[in-house]
Amino acid sequence: MVLHWLQDATGKTSLQDLQLDIVGFLAILGEGSVLANAQVATLSRWQFLPRLIPAPQSLMRPTRPDVLEPSPGTVTGIFSGNVIDHINHIGNVVCDANDLPAHSVRVVSIRRIDQEKPLKARTLAPLTFLVFLGFALPCILLGVSIWLEDGMSILATILLSLLTSLIGFGNKWTLRLPKRRVKDGKVPRGDVVIRYPKGSFLIVRCDEDVARELYFAPETIEYLLAHGPSYRLLSLVGTMLLMGGIICLGNSQIETQLAWAGSYMLLNVSYWIVAALPSRLHWDTSAYAVENECLSDSEMSPKDGFPSHNQTFTQGLWKAIVLAKGTDWVLKSGACPDTEAWRGWLREAREHARSVALADKQEVVGGKEIVTWKIPDWNPQKALSSWLDEQAKRDEKSVKEGVEEV
Repeated sequence: MVLHWLQDATGKTSLQDLQLDIVGFLAILGEGSVLANAQVATLSRWQFLPRLIPAPQSLMRPTRPDVLEPSPGTVTGIFSGNVIDHINHIGNVVCDANDLPAHSVRVVSIRRIDQEKPLKARTLAPLTFLVFLGFALPCILLGVSIWLEDGMSILATILLSLLTSLIGFGNKWTLRLPKRRVKDGKVPRGDVVIRYPKGSFLIVRCDEDVARELYFAPETIEYLLAHGPSYRLLSLVGTMLLMGGIICLGNSQIETQLAWAGSYMLLNVSYWIVAALPSRLHWDTSAYAVENECLSDSEMSPKDGFPSHNQTFTQGLWKAIVLAKGTDWVLKSGACPDTEAWRGWLREAREHARSVALADKQEVVGGKEIVTWKIPDWNPQKALSSWLDEQAKRDEKSVKEGVEEV
């Protein structure tokens, strides 16, 4: 049996027999990793720099997003009464508690330390590395193409590099956070309770302005190219550039196709790694100060934000009530059923929660004092069982009386 290898008629290795028509396909792979940070990436001015990116077609959509992608959860104002069924993207970036264990409780204090400083993309961040990598690769490819006198590869480099500048112009935007325009009169505090799908809670102590900016009022996206038809025309031009670049790439020499294949493989790996990083690494949130606080039974781990771990949702809800010093927000947010037993349990929980000081002591962790909230000595699980038993007995009695009447 004679195996086929990359050899010519004389038996010598020949790259001319190597087929790399599929290299154009590599240029449009990696759409998911590009879209993972597409919005924060297009917030930066680095997007105007000509470069290579994987799957450029993913950023040439018929319509652009009007809002930043929210996260699942329920946000409730403790004093304001506002309720929203998702977590705004910016609020989730400033203080992310998605990774809290089920039924755990965490408390933080957030304040704005610079009223004029905008929330923006970091100048030096993992996304910046991708920009310069994407800029360096076509420079190298252009040099290789000129050295090999490959006109089709030169044209592909120009078309695919200019394409990203065109995409950057069409998607460049500015973030506008909502502001409270009327400052007259007193407003309640903006403290909020965030309930995550796993049954964990994040209590945020802040003023009304911060609560509105981060959690309740939607962010505004202002595109540099605001005219919709102009953007769609720009996307059409970009599509033509992409198709022309792929055609030129497929007709270039085998040596330059190898260089292109290696470049796109490196780009896809880099974009995938950056997509796996936490989104907060790409944002400049220095305008806000986030200070961790803890409960008296919290795990004293600064890395995790001093969470208080619980076995059941009821225990987590009870500690959230202790931090809120009230229960009105519970039913508004749908955190528990609106039944007679649960309403009775909520009344009892509120009384016990208010039996201790707001923050009764300061503990030193790593040489720094931290506000610590006292948890009253009360068994919420046992109390709930008692209320549910009483309701079950009343319901059973009502059923019997109803049957006797019939």
